[in-house]
Amino acid sequence: MRVQVLQHVPFEDIGAMAPWLAARGVIPDYTRFYEDGLLPPVAGIDLVIVMGGPMSVNDEAQLPWLRDEKQFLREAIAHGVRVLGVCLGAQLIADALGARVFPNAAKEIGWFPIHGVSEDAPPGEACCGFPAESLVFHWHGETFDLPPGAVRLARSAACENQAFRIGRQVVGLQFHLETTAESAAAILDHCRDELVPAPWIQTEAAIRGVDAAVYAEANRLMGRILDDLVGPASP
Repeated sequence: MRVQVLQHVPFEDIGAMAPWLAARGVIPDYTRFYEDGLLPPVAGIDLVIVMGGPMSVNDEAQLPWLRDEKQFLREAIAHGVRVLGVCLGAQLIADALGARVFPNAAKEIGWFPIHGVSEDAPPGEACCGFPAESLVFHWHGETFDLPPGAVRLARSAACENQAFRIGRQVVGLQFHLETTAESAAAILDHCRDELVPAPWIQTEAAIRGVDAAVYAEANRLMGRILDDLVGPASP
């Protein structure tokens, strides 16, 4: 399996997705937009993972590489490549497919629950492995309308569109299931100035104080979503 990671800042990497890939013998390739930002041809790629970052998808005037990234995502989706977007990555997918990305009514920063939604799901569970409620890590100030053909998978009290799916090919997550204690610390180190008192912004102590089991459960859900998107590991 050939995997291309689109990384926007050095402190937002794939976290707990790394061992998931390693278990399948995969060493991902990277496009690092904070370095050269070179994008490969779409042909031959099996999975694109689009990571987060503090910029907005609407910052094309300041960050012209956003146009190239969105075009790359459109081409990848048109060619049947599986695509997973995390936070900014989900917003980029939505924008690339013609949906609006705009400031949410409130910033969500910290560990807050999301609620899985799906009309076709059995009681207590939503499509794509989402349980009725999950405690997940957020760090976003913008949100998106659902792109054409997308189905909402999760919402939260502060943000209606938390996750979506387009067929069995594309998944967008507004939150961070890949988060580890180390990756959360890295975001805090670079973005702690955003931790201002607000209803949906936790303190640094609260963010750092979650139990290891919370990370483990979020990471398990990340693995289930990846399994559902590209298939489980071979025996």
